[in-house]
Amino acid sequence: MHFENPAALIDHTLLKADARSDQVRQLCEEAVEYGFASVCIPPSYVAVAADILYGSEVAVGTVVGFPLGYANSLVKAFEAQDAVRKGAAEIDMVIHVGTALEGRHDEVLNDIRQVVTAADGARVKVILECCYLADTLKTDLARLVVEGGAAYVKTSTGFGPGGATEADVALLAGVVAGRIGVKAAGGIRNWETCHRMLVAGATRIGTSGGVAIVDQWRRQRDL
Repeated sequence: MHFENPAALIDHTLLKADARSDQVRQLCEEAVEYGFASVCIPPSYVAVAADILYGSEVAVGTVVGFPLGYANSLVKAFEAQDAVRKGAAEIDMVIHVGTALEGRHDEVLNDIRQVVTAADGARVKVILECCYLADTLKTDLARLVVEGGAAYVKTSTGFGPGGATEADVALLAGVVAGRIGVKAAGGIRNWETCHRMLVAGATRIGTSGGVAIVDQWRRQRDL
């Protein structure tokens, strides 16, 4: 399968614990240069990134309830509202995995809906952390993400014991059936892996290796 420049499908990501403002600035500059879909950064840097990216086509994205997901829904909603107020256009939230594993689907759905409401039109991506889940539960949760009004279902935080897999991407893509997007994240560091995720059905890629991925794609294209 042939793909045009993958940059427009990549969330250029910096979510390390020791992330600094100068690194966020560099990330934003790279995002503009390469034409990435968004930057995905810690909430504390949203206002900085929004200022840097003002007037560009790069969206500011951030995370909510990250990376463990077990903050109360009201806290997640406040985080989302605050981030949007400071300039975020995309919100990646983590579900409460324990609640999902216990089968309390109504609570998972309420969690998603509260964040979607608080985001007030910003695109919400819901992280399932698939490495903890059986396929039947991934299927059920993907349906809840659609029902909850989110824009994407996302495989992983990148902080768990497993990242994106082709099988998970294909499963989620099959469930949502084009009604919302599928974001693959976690362990995607080169064009080969990125390409496999896109073929499997991903419509967005979360990675800290966006520059390397696009550079590798360009070299392959020019062969």
